[in-house]
Parts: sequence; structure tokens; C-alpha cells
Amino acid sequence: MKAVLVLEDGTVFRGTSFGARGQKCGEVVFNTAMTGYQEILTDPSYNEQIVTMTYPLIGNYGTNKIDSESRKLFVSGFIVKENCDYPSNWRNKDSLSDYLKANNVVGLEGIDTRKLVKHIREQGAMRGIISSSVLNIKALKKKLASYPGLVGRDIVKDVTADRAYKWNKPVFDIIEPQGAAPKKKFKVIAFDFGMKHNILRLLCSHGCDVQVVRANATAKKILAKKPDGVFLSNGPGDPAPVSYAVDTVRELLGQVPIFGICLGHQILSMAFGATTYKLKFGHRGANHPVKNLDTGAIEITSQNHGFCVDMDSLKATDVKLTHLNLNDNTVEGIRSDKLSAFSVQYHPEASPGPHDSEYLFKNFTKLMTKQKRKKARK
Repeated sequence: MKAVLVLEDGTVFRGTSFGARGQKCGEVVFNTAMTGYQEILTDPSYNEQIVTMTYPLIGNYGTNKIDSESRKLFVSGFIVKENCDYPSNWRNKDSLSDYLKANNVVGLEGIDTRKLVKHIREQGAMRGIISSSVLNIKALKKKLASYPGLVGRDIVKDVTADRAYKWNKPVFDIIEPQGAAPKKKFKVIAFDFGMKHNILRLLCSHGCDVQVVRANATAKKILAKKPDGVFLSNGPGDPAPVSYAVDTVRELLGQVPIFGICLGHQILSMAFGATTYKLKFGHRGANHPVKNLDTGAIEITSQNHGFCVDMDSLKATDVKLTHLNLNDNTVEGIRSDKLSAFSVQYHPEASPGPHDSEYLFKNFTKLMTKQKRKKARK
């Protein structure tokens, strides 16, 4: 069965359909990771994006329930050079194609993904439509023309949790999935802007009693819960329209230790007065080198973002740059010692290094311990 991808500049890629039948608009991006496709498919940060994998063979180890990073698949479409319909892995439950079909995600294979990635790198990430149900290019272009894209839109509201909830599952071992959680030492409120489950697992494994709240939770309600710390999660799209979260974080600064990841990093930076801008084609993969400016160490990081903080716009004198992307010298982390807040643009909850960045969760607990001792002395 045939399928097609049409880009906003009129470029057309024709291939074969796998997964679900249908059509969907989204921003066409690429990810350079060799593995982790199920984590990518279930990462809410990919909401309204059509993801192209640069590695040529995808699906060879299948899918399973444990590797999901959220409640459902969020991608608008999935593109690979070659889909493996006969996966081989002891944890496999469904092939990639069956997994996409069950979750109503259109897949496209058999195109020259190198050509597509090169086109995106040269022209920039752009709007596109993927379809296996309608192959008329003129009709698809007409539908794509009405799709607004991601810039200037708040799509966090489409992925945040329906209601607040508690989380008590720690990081698990593949052989012993139900590991015991450590003793709870810290009460943490986690904002869900598009939360990945492994962030919650790591917080739990570091002794945090975690309550997840919606993206629009107010500072008054957060402070009423008397947390030891506040976490700002990853999430999709343009951070600028999520102004309600920026205002909330600005109210929380100085009152409780704050740790942010990805979109949470951008929101914290904006609360300090920074602005953001759209990257030409974004950072998405599991092999991005980042320099820790405090230690000089290089971390191999997992990344997924299309927007970036403009460090030159950050006027707050007590905020320092802590991490730098070595591919393009963009901002990867900031910290304010005065206000006990820090954040990183990359994903320390993922494991490409494999655990180069896990120290950030320990740093968060150290800040909370310091704050608790300070309060105890008063």
C-alpha cells in the first residue's frame, strides 16, 4: 500500500505505508538515535511532529508496554528507511507496524531518508502532511496550507495531564521490574508540560514523594502544598505562548528550589527574563555532546527540542550559563545560586551516556536538603 509525504515547499516523497491508514499534518523533523524509537513515539514533546529516523533499519526489537514514556503515542507520523516486520527480542510484544496501527499513527517507509534529512538541514524544519489514505498531491497541499504549524501556539495544553496525580514508581531493572522505592525524604511538585515517565521514576528513586500537577497550576496552590522542591518538565512546541507557566514560575522563584528539563528549562529561563528563538532544524538524538562548564566534563546527551534560550537576552546578573552544546554553542543549562534554581535543555533522565547526567537529580536533592536545614534553623 502506498503512502506519501508532502512538505510545505512542495517537495514530495513517495513510499510504502505501514502502521495505521490515514493522514496527518505536523512539523517534519529528524532524530539521529539508533535505538529508542518507542520512547520517541511516546514522548509528549513530539506532539504534532512527523518524526524521521536517520538510522536505516527501525523496528528490529519490537515494542512492549514497559518502554512507553507516557500514556499514549504523541507523534503525528513516523518515517523510516526500512521497517522490520519480524522483530527479535525476548521483551517484544508487538511489531512496530502493529504498534502504530493499534495507536492510529501513520507510518511511511521506503523513501530516501538521507535525502529528506539533508533537505531539512538545508531548508529547516517545515510543515508537512503524511498520508496513506489520500494520495492526491493537490488535495494534500490544500489541507497542509491550513495547518498553522507550531510557532506561536500553545500545544502544552493538549498534552498535560487531565488532573493531578501521585507517582510512586522508581527506576526499574529489566529483570526485576518492580523494584522497591527508597524512603521518601522530599515532597516534590512536578509540573506536567508533557512529562516523560522516566523523569518521575528518577525523582522517586532519589527519595522524592512526587505529586504531578497540570501545566496551569497556580503558584498559590503549589505553595499551599508546602513542597520541598518544584520540578518543571519537558514538553512540546514553542515556549513563548505558555506565558501562564512563566508567570507561575516567576512567583515561585526564591520560595522553593526549582529544577527544569527541556521546555521546563526554557520556561525557567523566561521567568528570569530571557527570550527564546526557533532553531533551524532542532536537536533530536541520543549523541549530542554537551560541556559542563563547572567541571569541564563532556556529557553525551539525549535531546529533543526545536527552540532555544537566547543567553544574550538574559539580563538577570545572578544567573550563569552552566552547560554548552558543543555542536553549535547553544545554551544547554543555567543556574541561579541565589534563588536555588537550575535547569538543562537536554534530557538527563534518558541514558545515552549511559548515565552521564544523572547527577542533576542528586543536585536537586542537595538543594532541597539545604533548604530544609535552613528552615529548621529558623
